[in-house]
Amino acid sequence: MAGAADAITGRRRARLTPKRPASTLAERWTTIDGVDVFYRESPNPPDAPVMMHLHGFGLSGRYLLPTAERLSSEFHTFVPDLPGFGRSGKPPRALDVPGLARAAVRFLDDRQVEKATLVGNSMGCPVILEFAHRFPERVDRAVLVSPAGGVHNQPLRRAVGQLARDGRREPPRMVGVAAPDYLRFGVPSTFKMFHALTQYPSLNRLLELDIPTLVVLGDRDPLMPGPDRVREIASQTESQVLLVVIEGAAHAINFSHPGELAHIIRLFMADRPIVDDPDSPGFSRAHEIHRGVRHPPAKSGDA
Repeated sequence: MAGAADAITGRRRARLTPKRPASTLAERWTTIDGVDVFYRESPNPPDAPVMMHLHGFGLSGRYLLPTAERLSSEFHTFVPDLPGFGRSGKPPRALDVPGLARAAVRFLDDRQVEKATLVGNSMGCPVILEFAHRFPERVDRAVLVSPAGGVHNQPLRRAVGQLARDGRREPPRMVGVAAPDYLRFGVPSTFKMFHALTQYPSLNRLLELDIPTLVVLGDRDPLMPGPDRVREIASQTESQVLLVVIEGAAHAINFSHPGELAHIIRLFMADRPIVDDPDSPGFSRAHEIHRGVRHPPAKSGDA
């Protein structure tokens, strides 16, 4: 029986593995709590600090690869499809935000990783917040790109309108990446996940974080409040939050502006001042708009 089950699993994985890799990261499978999980991993450097990238609502990790790939020579990089998303199998019951956070922890356990920097986009940000809330000793730093799921995205019809507007602001090639993921995720899962996401106390968790945290916003993102409102909220507490805006970016910054985002993450990880990326001239401009009083001060010297 075990041999037959293994053969079925092998055929399923072979069928779902892309025929051509989407990046230079290796594409692999593992099993988490009985669910097949597809992930990408940088083959080198294996002894570097670990960085795990977590995807957004209804999507897989594929659209995160442009940014993840740019950082993979400096960090031991993982980009999983969380259970129920992308090519990974579906758990018996759909996972809510705490369930996805536990799955992320179990993935690192499976990979024998004790501590990592977590980089998320959209839904991946509440997952990181829950991860850090429950397992703070496992998180080195947090990078929250276009965090979504709060009051600003309610009710569902408002969120649908926001997504429609965002779609017109993203690069056209994003459609070819996102559409298969959304179709695979399905309508019933969409309603369940939307409810779980909008009920999660993201703002409270963010302001409670006790680790250096980078929040990156696009000033053209219809799913987020304006940068001034976010700065106002971030200023209400003595946090470790560093808030950066990329002008000209919408919601899927990890896909649309990977050069700028990877540059900002490098500066954040090194506690350097946030300056615009000299290798991405003319496309957008990145600048810091808030640094929490408990955030590590920027080091002097060249960035």
